[in-house]
Amino acid sequence: MPANRLLLELVRKYDGKFKLAFSISGIAIDQFETYAPEVIDSFRQLADTGNVEFLSETYAHSLVSLKDKDEFTRQVDEHKEKMVELFAQEPQVFRNTELIYSDEIGAMVAEMGYRGMITEGAKHVLGWKSPNFVYTNAIKPRLKVLLKNFKLSDDIAFRFSNKEWPEYPLTTGKFVKWLNKIDKKDETINLFMDYETFGEHQWADTGIFEFLRAFPETVLNNSDYTFSTPSEVIRDAQPVGSIHVPNPISWADEERDLTAWLGNPLQEQAFRKLYSLLQRLRSIDHDILKKDFRYLQNSDHFYYMCTKFFSDGEVHSYFNPFDTPYEAFINYMNILSDFEIRLNALVADSTDDEIVRLSKIISEKDLLIQKFEKQILTLKSQKKKPLKRETKLPVQKVSSSKTSSGKNNSESQKLRKGKASPEKTSAEKRSPKTKNKASGKKKT
Repeated sequence: MPANRLLLELVRKYDGKFKLAFSISGIAIDQFETYAPEVIDSFRQLADTGNVEFLSETYAHSLVSLKDKDEFTRQVDEHKEKMVELFAQEPQVFRNTELIYSDEIGAMVAEMGYRGMITEGAKHVLGWKSPNFVYTNAIKPRLKVLLKNFKLSDDIAFRFSNKEWPEYPLTTGKFVKWLNKIDKKDETINLFMDYETFGEHQWADTGIFEFLRAFPETVLNNSDYTFSTPSEVIRDAQPVGSIHVPNPISWADEERDLTAWLGNPLQEQAFRKLYSLLQRLRSIDHDILKKDFRYLQNSDHFYYMCTKFFSDGEVHSYFNPFDTPYEAFINYMNILSDFEIRLNALVADSTDDEIVRLSKIISEKDLLIQKFEKQILTLKSQKKKPLKRETKLPVQKVSSSKTSSGKNNSESQKLRKGKASPEKTSAEKRSPKTKNKASGKKKT
């Protein structure tokens, strides 16, 4: 709330010259609505200024983009609907959980209709390139990609209060001097950080709120930079080329990869087990269970199981409520096991209900079949009776005719096979006489 109030004050003070964007997960929104609805109201006030943008992301703040496209799409759509409902904005720019990005993930996001996506400006991906330009997705070039300037962002988010940092203390004046040293050809500086930076990662007594209060004025008065929302950058800047990311990247740790969440056997086992339940969950309609599954997908659960040490390990332990990653794993798997028991019970009930329903349908079909079989037998019996009366008379007459040629027998066989007409019958009566006359033979 203190950061929201300060930002609202700054947005109003600079009347459209100071702009920013938020990415808020659906799970965070759920908690605000349940426990602190005044926080939602404060975000609405920011949205109403027209200078604050709300980005799209996965509802569950999950790693699902790495596992299941359908579930990924469902979560993104659900989050988008929430942003429209609460803030009257339909997001145009996507921010994936933990800034996770790859060529394939970007292509999926483009297929959902988004115009842009934000990810990490990882050095091992960029090489000699600068993160301070707009790029495009390698598969779907219509998706523009904004890259976080991780050095400048982390100077505020992580190093601001570090007294052992050579640049301590960080002031707005010093920060703007760094901005002014950047190549004039660079087009955009994307600062992206956890919102917890303001008041949690950096406590109030570090001076972080004073830094934030002075930041817009220092930038606007002492540099050529202006503030823009991600959508405005994507709209106005032309991409300089595509960025190729065959393997997923993130904003975490030195490696900027997935090892913070999926870097050891504990994390991998928990991740596989979680999504092995997805197909069964889809077969039932149970809101409470689906909500629980949504919360179990939160990336933090896997983050707590990380076994990294040294500098990255310090960061992980700072955010971890468990004493060890093994304790985090055991706790999570116990909860997941309980969830699976509840799920299996409902799936079994659902299966039994389906069997009963299908059995009823089969019984009804059997009755219909029996009814139709009786009707068919009745129709067949009615059809046979007139045929016997119609063919009986001509067959008897033909068989009583005497001929020396022996052809009447064949004609009689034809009549037995087909229907006899009066004309045909009379012609066959005369045929022996005609044939005998033509041959000049006498009757015997």
